Amino acid sequence: MHKSARYLTTQGGLSLVGLIFMLAILGFLGVLGLRIAPTVIEYRAISNAIVTAKSAGGTVREIQNSFDKSASVGYIDSISGRDLIVSKDSADGSGLEVSFAYEKKIALFGPASLVLDYTGSTAKGVPVAKAAE
Repeated sequence: MHKSARYLTTQGGLSLVGLIFMLAILGFLGVLGLRIAPTVIEYRAISNAIVTAKSAGGTVREIQNSFDKSASVGYIDSISGRDLIVSKDSADGSGLEVSFAYEKKIALFGPASLVLDYTGSTAKGVPVAKAAE
């Protein structure tokens, strides 16, 4: 038998153990994605709520109250109006900028967890100020 004829009859593919391993990896990534998706949706809701709160109020307290109202409607649990960082607009000094920073911890299995840091601001191109601990 010629060498090249032997290679033509050899089958390639994924073994049963390889298939189980690949399915386990895909399953883990799928579960991880399903655990992260609600935090990303909440982050988007917070980002939209601070824009609404900035346009609705002129004082810090009005901005916080407006955010709290949006938070109750938008199912925002991670932060409240008191957690917002409200500062003077550094560009022209006439307005207020609203920003936030928070961590979201997702338990994976056993002692392992995933920590996501979310920050956002109504300022364009301005770094977010860190909240005082």
